[in-house]
Amino acid sequence: MTSPLFRTKKVEQSIRDTEEPEHSLKKSLSALDLTVFGVGVIIGTGIFVLTGTVAKDNAGPATALAFVVAGVVCALAALCYAEFASTVPVAGSAYTFSYASLGELPAWIIGWDLVLEFALGTAVVAVGWSGYIQSLMDNAGWQMPAVLGSREGSDVFGFDILAAVLVLVLTGVLVLGMKLSARVTSVVVAIKVTVVLVVIIAGAFFITADNYDPFIPKSEPVPAGDSLASPLIQLMFGWAPANFGVMGIFTAASVVFFAFIGFDIVATAAEETKNPQRDMPRGILGSLFICTVLYVLVSLVVTGMQHYTELSVDAPLADAFKATGHPWYAGFISFGAAVGLTTVCMILLLGQTRVFFAMSRDGLLPRFFSRVHPRFRTPHRPTILLGVAIAILAGFTPLNELAALVNIGTLFAFVIVAISVIILRRTRPDLPRAFRTPWVPVLPIVSVAASLWLMLNLPAETWLRFGVWMAIGVVVYFLYSRNHSRLARGEAEPGAPVGRSGPDSR
Repeated sequence: MTSPLFRTKKVEQSIRDTEEPEHSLKKSLSALDLTVFGVGVIIGTGIFVLTGTVAKDNAGPATALAFVVAGVVCALAALCYAEFASTVPVAGSAYTFSYASLGELPAWIIGWDLVLEFALGTAVVAVGWSGYIQSLMDNAGWQMPAVLGSREGSDVFGFDILAAVLVLVLTGVLVLGMKLSARVTSVVVAIKVTVVLVVIIAGAFFITADNYDPFIPKSEPVPAGDSLASPLIQLMFGWAPANFGVMGIFTAASVVFFAFIGFDIVATAAEETKNPQRDMPRGILGSLFICTVLYVLVSLVVTGMQHYTELSVDAPLADAFKATGHPWYAGFISFGAAVGLTTVCMILLLGQTRVFFAMSRDGLLPRFFSRVHPRFRTPHRPTILLGVAIAILAGFTPLNELAALVNIGTLFAFVIVAISVIILRRTRPDLPRAFRTPWVPVLPIVSVAASLWLMLNLPAETWLRFGVWMAIGVVVYFLYSRNHSRLARGEAEPGAPVGRSGPDSR
């Protein structure tokens, strides 16, 4: 393509940009650090809430199979991410990958998408964390003033001080360095996984085999809706999914899929990894595998402890322990969820700052934000800017209706990365690839189809909001980014091919 809108940035140039002293991030992460980041962001409240909710409404005990299906869909995307992150070890994840394959305008669009996705994700998680902390405080007899409490469901003016403080504290941790962030994440993830394992092991002693009968309940059709709150596929084709039965497993998979969102954030840390060619695939695929196993085990425990028809919707796992005469575990689960959300919030914020930093370094956003801290070697300027903005957003805004935008943004990124793998294989077959996605182009095509299917199952109003945000992004590109791009100014010229920095496993 000859249009300036589709000018691509050489992979060699992207890698050379990471070596500029003022714009270079410190390499300090190992495969273990990356795996911990992945587990830290994937496992949140979903493991304690979503498992039982989906079992009651969609699939019964077969929810375990739904997690397997969702895990496979995510694995398809993860294989594509692993190839790109090891081949182009540069901050920015899907934004950087698409800049090297699809061109500048598509790269801007996906970067704009990721900024929204991670910002809303961070704010939503911070608000959820605040709710758990306030619940634990209530149990201890401490009451937060109404004007400083959670904004979810509130009809009075106020500011969620706990959510805002969490974001600001984590912003400070990220500014001080990735190694410190990794250490904090490791401690918190260890606590979180321990809580999950205790719940699984303890719950296994209260399982009743009769609760698994039937394992796949009889199918129940669902009437199609006709409002913007209905899935887009219903409005387009009049098709409505079925609950329970074999098709109910796939309906449940489209719901529980969103419990896996986050592994792609590992790719944003590629530039700060000591050996990205080896460690990025291990971190991405390893964290996804660990979380899939934990999700399957938790779903088997909750449906074994209590018959799926009797599960509660708000706190199914905690209430299942109460139903078996062990209410103490309810508080233990709330503690695990509150601790776990801390790392989810931090890693989402980490992902957003790295995408913002990469776009700034390319000139698509002001270059002021691409200078790293002289001591900590972190992108402190975008981290502080975004941290303060998200803290204000989390403090003032109830975000439950906007949370679905996080889902569609992630799936859109999955589609772009899968397509980019196919294109870069054709346009740059000479690039050294330490990890190669198998069965190209078949596997990426299947990944695109699976992601699009899940996107069609999102509400039409989510598509509408997403379209508005993308339209705003296109306007910003033509008013600012198109003319300030380093490629447009001729500052980033193609260079010599990069030497092999890892084994090429062909």
